[in-house]
Amino acid sequence: MTTGMSDHSADIAPADHPSHPAELARTAPTGQLPARFENPGLPTHIPRMADLDEKAARRAEKQVAALFGLSILGTLGFIASYYLVTEHGSVFVPGIGLMRAENLALGLCLAVSLLGIGLGAVHWAKTLMPDTEVVELRHPLRSSDEDRQALVTTLREEGRKSQLGRRPLLKYSMLGAMTLFPATLTWQLVGGLGRLPHNDLSTTEWNGRYLGGGKWQFVPKRLMRDPENTPIKASDVVIGSVFHVQPEGVLDMTEGKLEAKGKAAVLLMRLNPSDIRSTKELDWSHDGIVAYSKICTHVGCPVGLYEHQTHHLLCPCHQSTFDVTNDCHVIFGPANRPLPQLKITVDSEGYLISAQPFEEAVGPSFWERGS
Repeated sequence: MTTGMSDHSADIAPADHPSHPAELARTAPTGQLPARFENPGLPTHIPRMADLDEKAARRAEKQVAALFGLSILGTLGFIASYYLVTEHGSVFVPGIGLMRAENLALGLCLAVSLLGIGLGAVHWAKTLMPDTEVVELRHPLRSSDEDRQALVTTLREEGRKSQLGRRPLLKYSMLGAMTLFPATLTWQLVGGLGRLPHNDLSTTEWNGRYLGGGKWQFVPKRLMRDPENTPIKASDVVIGSVFHVQPEGVLDMTEGKLEAKGKAAVLLMRLNPSDIRSTKELDWSHDGIVAYSKICTHVGCPVGLYEHQTHHLLCPCHQSTFDVTNDCHVIFGPANRPLPQLKITVDSEGYLISAQPFEEAVGPSFWERGS
């Protein structure tokens, strides 16, 4: 059987000739490379089953197509999991623990999609593509026109040897796998950012009671210390003090507690009413006690540093600074809008309560903020 192996041993001089590689290597100065090395030759080619038996070749073809088909199923499973597996479900994985079912499904399907393409390509190369070793001598960087034409001829010949034209099942299954696989990345880019926030950040637990259909009924709620979960009297708040606040009842929630608590987080401070320069802020306060959203309007970090002497609120993440005496307007940093203020008052027992919900969405800006 012809292996296509190139043999250049004819270029080597006799052993007793001064230009023989062994003689050149022996006479080369110590520490220097010889002018030429002896040609070691190429190993004997061992035919594979697919080279000798057409049935074995067809069997290998079907195996490669099955692996590409497995990749296609993995890609379709990835897309289906994105819509069918709920983001709130969880599953126990031995050795890992509890994890989101959505992440597990997407990860497994993506792995199957990649594995099918990889194994299919390797099996194709191992069983059907030519596996003979060839030698090509070095040549000038710019090949002659004859060599370039020879390259085109070789590429066409090797393309024929890959049996793409002879075995269309390979071609179409590979094209299907390679064409569909990018869909996994596209779905992650397009949908992986999650759904649009719409009014999610415009409504918090300070809104009161949810009636369904996007409608809320405002119910005043007491301001509770976080994390003690105890109500705050106006007399408890002295000038210079800061309270981290959450709405009453948020800790009693059985579902969505962390999200609800995060959106409704508030900082409570007391200023001398004469220091407040904004009429609106003064009207929404109670005897100098003001409440502002704790979520930075830059990227949502917690604004928790209060400078009593300057009445500035500082975000520790990117140093956005807000002026508490003037509606918490931004005076430094990347944030581009003030912190939303929560209007407060007191109930019959002297406890601080909300007088109305936030007038605008809390947290970072987004396209549909407040719509």
